[in-house]
Formats: sequence, structure tokens, C-alpha cells
Amino acid sequence: MYQLTDLHTHSTASDGTLTPSQLVVRAHAAGVRVLALTDHDTTDGLAEAGSAAAALGLYLVPGVEISVTWGGITVHLVGLHIDPGNAALQAGLTRLLDFRAWRAEEIGRRLAQHGIAGAYERARTLAQGRLVGRTHFARFLVECGQAPDVQTVFRHFLTRGKPGHVPSDWARLEEAVGWIRAAGGEAVIAHPARYDLTARQLSRLCGEFRELGGLGIEVVSGSHDRDAILRMAQLARAQGLRASAGSDYHGPEQPWLELGRLPPLPAGCVPIWADWPSMATGESPLVCALGC
Repeated sequence: MYQLTDLHTHSTASDGTLTPSQLVVRAHAAGVRVLALTDHDTTDGLAEAGSAAAALGLYLVPGVEISVTWGGITVHLVGLHIDPGNAALQAGLTRLLDFRAWRAEEIGRRLAQHGIAGAYERARTLAQGRLVGRTHFARFLVECGQAPDVQTVFRHFLTRGKPGHVPSDWARLEEAVGWIRAAGGEAVIAHPARYDLTARQLSRLCGEFRELGGLGIEVVSGSHDRDAILRMAQLARAQGLRASAGSDYHGPEQPWLELGRLPPLPAGCVPIWADWPSMATGESPLVCALGC
């Protein structure tokens, strides 16, 4: 039995390899019935995804994944059911995109100093003229034989203390939650088991997040194994947070991670979608939000 709701995916609007419409078609073919497009710090893919979803009868949740600096590390918040036209949200995302643009150029400069020329230009090509992220640099470094896979690139080139690392300056937790709520959305902590945090620190993050108006955490994630899912389910119950499920899908280049193949939420979890009335009819709120 698989979870047919996937609330964390990416397209070419950020660092995915499928266009928004291709992503929707693939999700529908895989049996996904409720899909959220949550590109990094941008909502640019939502209109295209909304049109494709409407044609297929798939319930598309308008979303975004916002980068946050908390406790000296980067964490990610997923915003679900956001209004992509909200001014406060878009002002915040514009600030983050400006930083991303500078960071991409700086990563290129640092890699060049390490003897790897042309990284920024190739990463920009791979990004297809859109947001240039670290994943695009990782794909370039695999292409040119610097590492066998993207995961190795991150470990050896793009993390703290490595040649291409650039310290991050993202949104504060209270800002990101505020932007999501201003846009009428529900804030969710993405892939919480992935962060380099102790159990006490993760509990403190969840507590601060809940007090700011955050609603849920990803209990089921493409990067969570069975033990992590059970731990995150226990954390969600202890913190009074709702449980979300998302693959963090970036494209078919990751064959071990496919849309429509998430395990169900553990017993006792309150799903983030428990109060979503329009799921019963299959009518996506994106139709109203974007007028598509």
C-alpha cells in the first residue's frame, strides 16, 4: 500500500529536471492523486503545473519550499495551499532569489580558484535560464568527472569547509512562517530527520515553529527510512503538529525515488490534509488562486 499524496516535489522552475507539466503528467501516471509543486524559493512553475493538472483531473496544491537559517544551519519549510500572488510572500522570495543569484556566481568563482573552470556557465545552462542552485553545480561536476554522483559532489565540494561552499544567509524562521501564513498557506518543516540536529535541538525547532503558527512536519519523506519515519511520527504527536508526506522528487535521474511510492503515514498521525474540504471533489484550489 502506497501513499498517493505527494506534497513535496520540484520542477525546472528550481532544481528539478522535469518541467512543471511533465512532473504533473508523471505523477498522474504513477497514481498520485494529490500533488504539491514546491520549488525552492519560487512559485514560477505553478501556473504551468495548474493547467496540466486541470487537464488530467489531478488535485494540485500550490506550494513553495523556503530556505531558512536557524541555529546556524539551513532548514527548509514547505508552504502548502499558498496564494502565489500574495505580495508579502513574493517580496520575501525575491530577496532569497537575489541571494541565490549572488551565491551561484560566488560558487563559480570559488570552484574556479580550485582549478574547475566554467562551473557557473554550465550550471546556468543546466538550469535552463531559471534559478541556479547547488544541484546544478553538482550535475556539472558529475558531468566533468569530478565525482561519480551528486551526493558525492555535495560531500566533497559544496558543504562547509569544501571548495565550493558559500555560507548561507536565508530567511529567519519567523519570517518564512509569516510569509506562508500571509499567503493563506500552511507551514510544514521539510525532511526534519535530515538536519544535523540532536533530538533536543529538533524538538526546540519544532516548538518555536509551532509557536510561530507552523502547522506540520514531513513525517514521510523520500530521505527518511523506516526508523526516521517512526521517530518523526512520535515527534509530530509530542509537538501537536500535523503529519505531511513528500518525496522531495527532483527527477527520474534518481531511480530509487519515484512519485507515488511513499509509505502511508504511521497510525496516530493527524494528516496535514485532514481539513482540506476540496480534496473530496478533486477541485484544486490553484484554479481559484491563478485563474487557470
